[in-house]
Amino acid sequence: MPARAIASGTIAFGLVSIPVKLFPSASPSDGIRFNNLHRECGGRVKYQYYCPKEDKVLERDQLIKGYEFAKGQYVTFEDDELKAVAERTSGGIDIIEFVPHSAVDPIHYAKAYYLAPDGAARAYQLLAAALRKTGLSALARHSARGKQYLVLVRPVKDGLVMQQLHYPAEIRPIADVGIETCEVKDAELELAVQLVEQGAVKTFAPGKYIDEVRERVEALIAKKVDGEDITAVAAPSAKAQVIDLMAALKESLGADEQDGQPSDEATAQPPAAAVGSDSGGG
Repeated sequence: MPARAIASGTIAFGLVSIPVKLFPSASPSDGIRFNNLHRECGGRVKYQYYCPKEDKVLERDQLIKGYEFAKGQYVTFEDDELKAVAERTSGGIDIIEFVPHSAVDPIHYAKAYYLAPDGAARAYQLLAAALRKTGLSALARHSARGKQYLVLVRPVKDGLVMQQLHYPAEIRPIADVGIETCEVKDAELELAVQLVEQGAVKTFAPGKYIDEVRERVEALIAKKVDGEDITAVAAPSAKAQVIDLMAALKESLGADEQDGQPSDEATAQPPAAAVGSDSGGG
């Protein structure tokens, strides 16, 4: 089925305007979805707006937007008040500056959209070629749906991709996670590097990977539709926790355990188990 544009816009490239259409780069709506049904009659349930304070169901026109500025305290807004401060939806993609492809940490990446020319193929291809030749991407502001988005227009083989970015305030610092620090021993690091290099590939080939859970769910659905009874499969037993990191690394590499002495520092950290147990997937 041909892709359908979800919006249109205009890239401002200096004094050059490039009308474009936006297409989703992924199809999450194609995922398997389940509806909530009433167990007794099989009817699909509907969601309602319920006010526990007055113990009654409300209609949509009885609702108002509210922002909780303190615990249990809200300031309310009418729709016209919110519209007054919303970004005017122009569809504009206004380039601010150009940056190297690698300058933007992928943690900032949000949704991605394909951009296609909308009657200005020559200008579109010119921008794409210029970005490819310079190795740069265009950082821009995109106005849509009453909001202003920070985006990265980057070149790909056959055109341009608009990568929506998270603003810095939306990124949680890794320091919030509380990662424990510890010493990395040279001998262990050498084996870990060997293990990484053993499973290294030169290119990313996404076609090699499939959603195994989706396949199992689809097979389960097919059986249920055919009226088959489903027997639960016993969950696989948990893998033993790695205690000797050096021994686990050597076993992962298929090394002779007699080549060296085990590490004198026992560890029970989950990352050690991951290094020792995931070697079969490379």
